[in-house]
Amino acid sequence: MIRFHKEGYRIILTALIISIIGVVCAEKLIEIPWLVKLIQIVILGFLIIILQFFRNPKRIAPLNNDILVAPVDGKVVVIEEVEEPEYFKGKRLQVSIFMSPINVHVTRYAMSGDIKYSKYHPGKYLVAWHPKASTENERTTVVVHNSSFGDVLYRQIAGALAKRIVNYAKQGDKVVQGTDAGFIKFGSRVDLFLPLDTKLKVSLGDKVKGGIQAIAEK
Repeated sequence: MIRFHKEGYRIILTALIISIIGVVCAEKLIEIPWLVKLIQIVILGFLIIILQFFRNPKRIAPLNNDILVAPVDGKVVVIEEVEEPEYFKGKRLQVSIFMSPINVHVTRYAMSGDIKYSKYHPGKYLVAWHPKASTENERTTVVVHNSSFGDVLYRQIAGALAKRIVNYAKQGDKVVQGTDAGFIKFGSRVDLFLPLDTKLKVSLGDKVKGGIQAIAEK
């Protein structure tokens, strides 16, 4: 059974109503059969696109403190050592995962632990692959701590299409690996900032599945 994320309920309902009205109006008001069918196909395509944006497949995480799972579905587009200026103010290993419009857009916790930091930043809407997107776009920064990895930071980043980030993380919360951490409406990217000695299990260009696929280990 297909599940949909709660962040999409209102948009899905609105799209469904608009689609029904559109199909009925095309049938009643247009007398050219092929044009009626064309309009109805376009409307159906629009509804399918909305539904796939908000699908939320069930994922069973490994629940292993020595493993980090991918926080989102997508493609690994950055692996590099960088300076992280907001929280660590020092060098970390950055892993970035880009979500295309056809990916699942749910953000999941990469590991179990305690939320030490959670902050929302308003900003620009540069394309997600822009080098300055991580520091200038609308974004949220969350730090989770556990005994194996210490502090791990992840950052939800809005892109040119994604203009609404939902973040469930609150400082002081205890969270469980693989459970919902938030949602980025209409895609973008998530950056992870890991300890430099983290052993990665992914390479540039790899496609990953959020909540189940291990991307790093201690």
